[in-house]
Amino acid sequence: MRQQSETRTQILKFLQDFIDDRGYPPTVRDIQRGCGISSTSVVQHHLKVLQREGFIRRDPEISRGIWAVGTKSGTVDVPVLGTIAAGVPIPVPTEETWETPVLDRIEVPRELTQGKERVYALRVKGYSMLEALVDDGDVIILEPVATVENGQMVAAWLKKESETTLKKFYLENGKVRLQPANSEMNPIYVDPRDVEIQGRVIGVIRKLR
Repeated sequence: MRQQSETRTQILKFLQDFIDDRGYPPTVRDIQRGCGISSTSVVQHHLKVLQREGFIRRDPEISRGIWAVGTKSGTVDVPVLGTIAAGVPIPVPTEETWETPVLDRIEVPRELTQGKERVYALRVKGYSMLEALVDDGDVIILEPVATVENGQMVAAWLKKESETTLKKFYLENGKVRLQPANSEMNPIYVDPRDVEIQGRVIGVIRKLR
């Protein structure tokens, strides 16, 4: 057997064992260390071959997006419904935007959903939540709830503006403050009757940089 084939066999076994043990996939650097490979670029080469040959599937947008084909243990299939603004709110036609057909699906570690049912995902656009470790291009996992506590990160629907935004929620002195986690951006103040909570953020999947 050629050395490259042995290396790919080792990577595939490591990937399967890692997922079985922890319930989520390894990063490229985890594979490099676990298999004793000289560099991440060599790992990437072998992963491309394994993907081309149908042994693995990958989500290039996230760091733990490498799955052995047929591996389901410890994961949850989550629908991606669209994009949400972490910055200036994105206009959306109607509230029914939240009921649109699924645009994509991602598998996430079961622990990331915290045992919640009917969770969904949105891709983030903007930088207003940067100091809360939510960057442009990241994927957030949300629990669909109508009420939240102060300080929780939410997807908020602004009724008058027909816009949606990702912010931290605070109810203060009869007003709702939607607070960015970016010291260079200002909060949004709205009447409680003009805001509807569409979901509470329970997990974040970082985009590869």
